[in-house]
Amino acid sequence: MRYHISICDDDATWRAMLAEMVGSWAADRQQPVQIEQFESAEEFLFKEADKETQILLLDIEMKKMNGVELAGRVRRENKEMQIIFVTGYMEYIQDGYEVEALHYLLKPVTEEKLFSVLDRAAKRLASLSKSLVLTLRGETVRIPLHEIRYLEVLRNYVTIHGREDYEVKQPLHELEENLDDSFCRTGRSYIVNLRFIRRVTKKEVILHDGAEIPLSKGMYDKVNQAMIRYF
Repeated sequence: MRYHISICDDDATWRAMLAEMVGSWAADRQQPVQIEQFESAEEFLFKEADKETQILLLDIEMKKMNGVELAGRVRRENKEMQIIFVTGYMEYIQDGYEVEALHYLLKPVTEEKLFSVLDRAAKRLASLSKSLVLTLRGETVRIPLHEIRYLEVLRNYVTIHGREDYEVKQPLHELEENLDDSFCRTGRSYIVNLRFIRRVTKKEVILHDGAEIPLSKGMYDKVNQAMIRYF
């Protein structure tokens, strides 16, 4: 797989340094890449780079439109792009969660740290091609895992909540075997996609769309640990 990696930073020196490190990562992993550089969020959008970019190394403090605003615009149309903030400011970490950023790297960035995050981005992109295949009413339905927000048991059926809802008469544990490490149980009747979690309390998990998923007693630490490992 050939990755399209974009670097958006208004500092030409940092753009060049990051491009060199990305090139070193690609050579070390024997991974073909296409690297593009952009000096502003406006240039990135003007050239419609959001349609091709798979991994975005993005500065936050830039002139006019900042990196958080750019990431927000990207996320409205593109849920698959792996966004990695590379910045000198820690106060934007929470904003990174809001736009589902993969990671937040503080400048100066070392090759070791960047390589590790790029490895995670590549792994995440590979997982996006995985799907849950169901037989429903005589037809086969393929649901990409990254579209599934959560699975919910109701009586003898499981509802899979994605871009559409699908109901299947199948044990939850059988469906769970076909999921990846972006999913975590919150109890006997629910499995949640970690990518969609906004907040976790002692009693529930709140998703970005406002859905509230019950959290069983003793599962709080497990869900938080799963989020730390995944993100």
